[in-house]
Amino acid sequence: MTLTLLLDLDDTCLGNSMDTFIPAYLSSLGDHLSEYVPPDVLTPSLLAATQQMFHNNSPDKSLKQVFDEAFYPAIGIEAEGLQDQIDSFYDQKFPRLKHLTQFRPEAVRLVDRAFERGYTVAIATNPLFPLTAILQRLEWAGLPLENYPFSLIPSYESFYFAKPNPPFFAEFLSRLGWPEGPVVMVGDDYNLDILPAQRMGLSTFWITSENQTTKSPFDPSNGFGSLSDLLPWLDTTPEDELLPKYDQPEAILAILCATPAVMEAFTLGLDKVSWLENPEPGEWSITEIMCHLRDVDGEVNLPRIKKVLQEQNPFLQGIDTDQWAHERLYYCQNGQEALSDFTAWRIQLLEVMNKLEPEEWMRPARHAIFGPTNLNELASILVRHDRLHVKQAYESLGVLSQQVMSN
Repeated sequence: MTLTLLLDLDDTCLGNSMDTFIPAYLSSLGDHLSEYVPPDVLTPSLLAATQQMFHNNSPDKSLKQVFDEAFYPAIGIEAEGLQDQIDSFYDQKFPRLKHLTQFRPEAVRLVDRAFERGYTVAIATNPLFPLTAILQRLEWAGLPLENYPFSLIPSYESFYFAKPNPPFFAEFLSRLGWPEGPVVMVGDDYNLDILPAQRMGLSTFWITSENQTTKSPFDPSNGFGSLSDLLPWLDTTPEDELLPKYDQPEAILAILCATPAVMEAFTLGLDKVSWLENPEPGEWSITEIMCHLRDVDGEVNLPRIKKVLQEQNPFLQGIDTDQWAHERLYYCQNGQEALSDFTAWRIQLLEVMNKLEPEEWMRPARHAIFGPTNLNELASILVRHDRLHVKQAYESLGVLSQQVMSN
């Protein structure tokens, strides 16, 4: 079975109670930086900035941007003025926190067997720490990156959303190129791992004891038990019950929010040639993809959603938007500007759709191609379009990268 396995880290793959670890971490960091920032200023400022990351819903701001904008003004120091000291903390002091964690051999056995089965395995930890802190904790768990080719490890430097925000899972899957087949999220925290993944339409496996499962009814696509119970549960659960379901309002909104953020992450540092290069004959360049997304959002998606909300059972014309690439000379345009404009249009669309009442998702419309439909179905088509072009960009950048490496 082709399967994408998303594994939480703390108290799933690594024994690490945050109730113990976080106070020790804050104390050690405060002591290390006390020459520059009083601990009674540092700790509340850091916690407040972390809360900003938890609640970020802006697809145009990474978690690092959100954190930096909240943290450094609060402590009265420029980010550059403290970076060397922060780097030395993670290099010298953070490793000393290892004794607070517990190695879980069953987690290593699970990951070994998952790779042997050919699963795509990714670490779906909350990206609230720098990458170095996450990689160190993976080493403590016996899962060093040099031995385990995890498909994705998020961090606060690279991600835009955090758990329990459903866009975290949309962003995560986008960065994997929207993999086909079953996807299962495995974690110990019901509120951070399990519930938001289910809201995203994913199957879950809750690392817990049986007497805790009374918190929520479990359908066949959601299991529970120990790490050792996971693979037997996968083996006895029909594959079609583990397929993601992205057509519910919360999943739709999460995908709509994540797409511009992921496109920004994909193209960060992309050189001018790669923006315009066609990975294969007849395939769109990254610039053409961005121009297409911009124009479809601004001229089709946003006006169409507004029309359905403002009119009773409106008629919606079918529009062939693919031809715009040639007609509008997308290959001559600025891809970075197109991405910025797409993000602006998408934020406007989200402002409208985030206000929808449950009954409004069922507002009817008549489509020239699809016939009788409703807003939920139209939005589902919209996110399928997003996923198609995210996957296209993901694969195109992979091809371009291979071409560069082979030259």
